[in-house]
Amino acid sequence: MTAEVSPNKDIVPGPLGTPPPEFARRHEEGPLDLAAMPSGDLVPVAVRYEDVRTLLGSAASSRNLRLPGLPRLVSGTGIDDDPDALINQDPPEHTRYRRIMHGAFTPRRTEPWRPWIATIAGELLDGLGEEFDLVDAFAVRLPGQVICRLLGVPYDDYDRFMAWTDMFLTTSTATEQVRYQGYTEFMAYARDLVARHRARPGDDLIDLLVQARDDEDRLSEGELVNTVFSLITAGHETTASMVSKGVFRLMLHRGQWDELVAQPDLAPIAAEEILRYDGPPASAFMRRMTEDVELSGGTLKAGTVVMPNLNAANHDPRAFPEPERFDIHRFGAQPPHPHLAFGYGAHRCLAAALARVELTEAVRALAVRRPGLRLAVPAEDVEWSDGLTYRPVALPVTSAGPGS
Repeated sequence: MTAEVSPNKDIVPGPLGTPPPEFARRHEEGPLDLAAMPSGDLVPVAVRYEDVRTLLGSAASSRNLRLPGLPRLVSGTGIDDDPDALINQDPPEHTRYRRIMHGAFTPRRTEPWRPWIATIAGELLDGLGEEFDLVDAFAVRLPGQVICRLLGVPYDDYDRFMAWTDMFLTTSTATEQVRYQGYTEFMAYARDLVARHRARPGDDLIDLLVQARDDEDRLSEGELVNTVFSLITAGHETTASMVSKGVFRLMLHRGQWDELVAQPDLAPIAAEEILRYDGPPASAFMRRMTEDVELSGGTLKAGTVVMPNLNAANHDPRAFPEPERFDIHRFGAQPPHPHLAFGYGAHRCLAAALARVELTEAVRALAVRRPGLRLAVPAEDVEWSDGLTYRPVALPVTSAGPGS
């Protein structure tokens, strides 16, 4: 499960969804300045590329934020509260959990899914008219259909888990009581889904996770249920966010869009620049220091809770020359540092390979089937969401010419 600039209330995006102008100052003058979380708690925010990598790779960086009195991301029940969730575990529990699941999400495992993901993307576009809302008609539905197929979830349940996903990836609308009720309902649904797969095994991803083992060690019921919960919430919304933001960015860079149309095989490196520039929601996971940690911006004392801002790290000029420039060729023949859109270290996004395939095939399908794609409204009129996921609420587009 991942978030970016919007969890840091004091670090607001620039015009047209561009990275916060505040990044430039913080990179130079305030690499560990405090920022307010949606809960109102103030925590230092790490913004430099090397500092974020150091934090995420450090054995002193704990995800156990359940101790009394610690700063919180949101008020009430949130994603930091469940000890069974993979993202909230530290070694050795985390090491065991991740080792068992690793084989289900390798590039080798996900690559055979590419053809049918590409087919879903093409069919969605072929079923649309010349004008449509790219968010609702494509960016949201593509990962929805993919996750339903992967998990063996009836597509009739799509609207239900969409509502739950929205609740857990927003910070301003759901009350503590509503959030807790939604969490309870979602976990009950996930538990029932796992039970159905145990009773009637098949060959989808849940069956793979039920069967996954490391020697004689297997996932517990709570771990399985939390894995399903995470795949549905983070796996769905993250991809929807990246597709909608990435297409919006390409529409503002017509020359690069035209290159993609002429050479659809540029889609993989274009996807990497979309991930770097607009970043999936991946900074909402604070860390607690279990010992003093030295960073370029200063010392974080043991007990400090810090927010590593992945989007800020991806716009550090020390790592990415001219970080404010969107360039689909950046990750070509001689790429710069690897971007941190999927995190780094022990908690790096387990499903990164799947997310890459979905984003790449979404971009490729649009370039091939909708070469004349363009915004149907002025870019300034596009509304952006609040909460942990920051993306266009709607993206009216129109297409013309072959493939439209």
